Amino acid sequence: MSLASAVRPPAELAGGRRHFLVGHLPLLASALFLLVLLWSGARAWEAPADGRPSLDAAWTTAAALGAGELVVLTLGVTVAAILLHPFQLALVRLLEGGWPRRLGGRWAGERAVRRHLARKRAWEKAAALPPGDPEALTEEQVRQAGLAGRELRRRYPLPDHLVRPTALGNALAAMEDGAGRPYGLDAVAAWPRIYPVLGDRTRALVDDGRDSVDAAARMAVVMAAAFLASAVLLARCGGWLALSLPPLVAAWLSYRGAVQAALAYGESVHVAFDLHRLDLLAALRLERPEGPAAERALNRQLSDLWRQGVPLDPALRYTAEPEGPDGPDADGGRTR
Repeated sequence: MSLASAVRPPAELAGGRRHFLVGHLPLLASALFLLVLLWSGARAWEAPADGRPSLDAAWTTAAALGAGELVVLTLGVTVAAILLHPFQLALVRLLEGGWPRRLGGRWAGERAVRRHLARKRAWEKAAALPPGDPEALTEEQVRQAGLAGRELRRRYPLPDHLVRPTALGNALAAMEDGAGRPYGLDAVAAWPRIYPVLGDRTRALVDDGRDSVDAAARMAVVMAAAFLASAVLLARCGGWLALSLPPLVAAWLSYRGAVQAALAYGESVHVAFDLHRLDLLAALRLERPEGPAAERALNRQLSDLWRQGVPLDPALRYTAEPEGPDGPDADGGRTR
């Protein structure tokens, strides 16, 4: 067994591409980095005699690893990834701005929200057309305002009270607030119902976006933890303390990547509502509304039902479309 084979999780435990990208890879990268520091002699409680770690010693130790050690490393990383999987949502919430109040999270969160509200105002100002005669506006002014308006909708939710302390939190809040809004749907309440009726290509697009957000978020948190651990290991190694900076840089880059992935994920969720909201009505055996106004009215009723348990209007009529090869369930719920 080689060190390269340790990078690949066991097939029976991997759980596919998502487990590898989200669970296995971030932990493996941080574990290998910290092991290299330990093998080099970077120990805060036992500083090297010459005052610096020995990379030669780390390489010698790594080259001497046997099959048993590599199996233990692989299984250890895989087990840790499985144990951390239930906490994935909590990790994302942490990066969204859900910081513990006991650690000053409320104070820091309020300051961060004010900063993002100021940025939102700047986007709103950029998205507004200059006052005066609309006929006097140039094509470039209209284009720039349109681009700013698009970025505003992608990066921030419409109501100010939904603005969150971080860029990642605001990108996800903008998706939750805006995805179903044109159709009268509460995206948060409707999404668990609309996801099962997505077509294969749309679902693949959505899943890829979600996996990208989760993988980048996990990498950011794990690398931040690796930075703290490496700083402790190198605390007595003088200038070699700078070796703790690569995980910090990786954590920052991963967070920025998570923000960009969240923007792309939001676009895919908007597309899912655009293309498959009527498939949801077909799956619910509800008659297709005649026109946008009727559709918004029906969707508001459904959102109230899913969100608050408000009963539907008794006057609503159900269809009698059969399930099977000719029904709406025949091809992933897609409209024919």
